[in-house]
Amino acid sequence: MRRLLTTLMILLVVLVAGLSALVLLVNPNDFRAYMVRQVESRSGYQLNLDGSLRWHVWPQLSILSGRMSLTAPGASQPLVSADNMRLDVALLPLLSHQLQVKQVMLKGAVIQLTPQTEERRPKDAPVEPSTTISPPEEERGWSFDIAKLKVADSVLVFQHDGDEQITVRDINLQMEQNDKKQAHIELSSRINRDQRDLNLSLVASLDASNYPQQLSANISQLDYQLQGADLPAKGIAGSGIFMARWIEAQHRLELNQLQLTANDSDLQGNASVVLEEKPQWVLDLHANKLNLDGLVAGNAVTDNKVVQQAQQQTTLPRPVIASGIDDSSYQYLRGFSAQVKIAAASVRWRGLDFADVQSAIDNQYGLLTVSELTGKFGKGSMSFPGQLDARQKQSQLTFQPKVSDIEIGPILTAFDYPIALSGLLSMEGEFSGDKLNADAFRHTWQGDASITMLHTTMQGMNFQQLIHQAVARSNSDVQGLQTYDNVTSLDSFSAQANLDNGELILDKMEGKSSVLSLSGKGSLDLVKQQCDTQFNVTVLGGWKGDSKLIDVLKTTPIPLRVYGQWQKLNYSLQADQVLRKQLQGEAKRRLNDWLEKHKDSSKSKDVKELLDKL
Repeated sequence: MRRLLTTLMILLVVLVAGLSALVLLVNPNDFRAYMVRQVESRSGYQLNLDGSLRWHVWPQLSILSGRMSLTAPGASQPLVSADNMRLDVALLPLLSHQLQVKQVMLKGAVIQLTPQTEERRPKDAPVEPSTTISPPEEERGWSFDIAKLKVADSVLVFQHDGDEQITVRDINLQMEQNDKKQAHIELSSRINRDQRDLNLSLVASLDASNYPQQLSANISQLDYQLQGADLPAKGIAGSGIFMARWIEAQHRLELNQLQLTANDSDLQGNASVVLEEKPQWVLDLHANKLNLDGLVAGNAVTDNKVVQQAQQQTTLPRPVIASGIDDSSYQYLRGFSAQVKIAAASVRWRGLDFADVQSAIDNQYGLLTVSELTGKFGKGSMSFPGQLDARQKQSQLTFQPKVSDIEIGPILTAFDYPIALSGLLSMEGEFSGDKLNADAFRHTWQGDASITMLHTTMQGMNFQQLIHQAVARSNSDVQGLQTYDNVTSLDSFSAQANLDNGELILDKMEGKSSVLSLSGKGSLDLVKQQCDTQFNVTVLGGWKGDSKLIDVLKTTPIPLRVYGQWQKLNYSLQADQVLRKQLQGEAKRRLNDWLEKHKDSSKSKDVKELLDKL
């Protein structure tokens, strides 16, 4: 045991002595010019090191520098600058005059990917001939290699020419690579933009063996959280994994085996983009569940002023200046092409639950075609193919909706229409407008549709009871049943609808149930939420009393006008006038029959005078 301790002490003394001798005999500033030349010869970038270089022995043999910067040829600002840099080097190569850098660490670095840091060649600079010959090694025999890179508490500034600047803060990066240019990366950072904060971290494996022709990455762990303006109060958080590949010759980025979660929603599939002047996107995605109510504040799809009943949350509004452009103009669609397929087993939107949603969308630089947008709601189905043309200054949308047996009540509630109506709606038509939101639909859209409804119930007014009561007041020989709910129920209903800038015209209305039938026409003001409709209602059942009069009532349409505010409807009913005319007509018919049979009667003259008065 004593020999072992003695041996260890001897080794420790030798190691300390060797390191001390190295520090005393080798000046790290001897490497300054070499590092600058190596960086310039291999990349063309200019490395600048402020202050003198110094050794740092424990716990890792390192070379420390003061402030450093790395500048592209012709650039006005450095691409990378840092308060200090640490180079962890290998000990044994130093003994043979080799500088092998095991790890580069930058503290407080600022990385700028802006037009000011891009490489700029002089206009009169000669063009170098293409060659595949590698530059010769330095005569002194030094070699330069980096195995690890560490960046702590740093900032990345990203900006395209003419675009808004994006700042990525609190960057902590650790990368380790082998001799096959395969690297392991761990990254965390924070991005703030438009009063929104994005915190993310990832773990990835990078394969740069074929770089620059191809670069591949396996993102094995991605965690993020997005909070701020125009988002739910708790923000959006999730995780994901995917495979990424960059193909230089095609300027193509591929994302494969994508698995992403966002709150309680999920998304899987593949995506790719060709990064040309106008990007070309291809997406093929599917989801088990998409809860759009949990991903947006209010309703960013149709009208961000409407607060969903399923999501009563206090959110911070996004400032107008942050948006930069009017999103409703859809002019951004001109800047790219896209082929998108999205399928979802379940979708929740504005408190409505849809199933088996399928969509196929194609955008050709401003001409967006929705060839398929289908889904199921309850026991019914719906389809909304259409087109959005944003190639001109004024956008134009056209949709051909087709729905079958959709329960209308939840739809009206979701879009904040105070109409107490239920029933299975079927509709087929065509509508057009300039903006895709609920407010524009109320004000500026136009279109026509044929409508049918089954098992319809309208709360707040009972047509049958109104006519029963009106007839009973004017004629004591008949009565109607008095035990009715305050609803009007129809087994079937049909109409032709025309929408014109907020006014919905309903024509050729026909409805029928076991106790009544109706026909009529009317109009609804979607902006002022008013209506004015005229019905001819025939009550077929529920009568008691004079059988002859009841037979007349069962075949006599009674005019009924319903008008006023949707939440406070008025009605006008003149059943007594209709009955009087009906009775006068019946009296005329019977008197004419009597005159035909008794032309020679002495009373015929008096009957004719009576007919003239009627």
